[in-house]
Amino acid sequence: MRKKNFKGRCEKRQVSKSEDVCRTYDDIQRVYLDKLESNKNIKSIRCNVPLKGPAVEEYTTDFVCIRSDGEMMVRECVFRRFLTKPLTLKLLDMSREYWTKLGVKDWGIVIDAEKQSVETG
Repeated sequence: MRKKNFKGRCEKRQVSKSEDVCRTYDDIQRVYLDKLESNKNIKSIRCNVPLKGPAVEEYTTDFVCIRSDGEMMVRECVFRRFLTKPLTLKLLDMSREYWTKLGVKDWGIVIDAEKQSVETG
């Protein structure tokens, strides 16, 4: 979930499952877009979908997808280090509540992998 007018590094990509150009703003979004594109159970992908309503209109959801069974799937991308931040939690709750009110049952978050520590001896 991001501010609608986010000013940051952006990679624009065209994927076959999206009618629009997909804009990714970090590695999590970029990698997850590739996974969605290769997933046979995903029919269509929309990136950075604006939310509508007074409390949420400044924000976008990272991915809104239609699965092959016709159900909608929503994913928010978050770096692990931000999961304990109060604002991050507030925004994730806001997104989940927004999409739940619209009847979405498959809402989730995507987080970066935990770094493995390497021991040297």
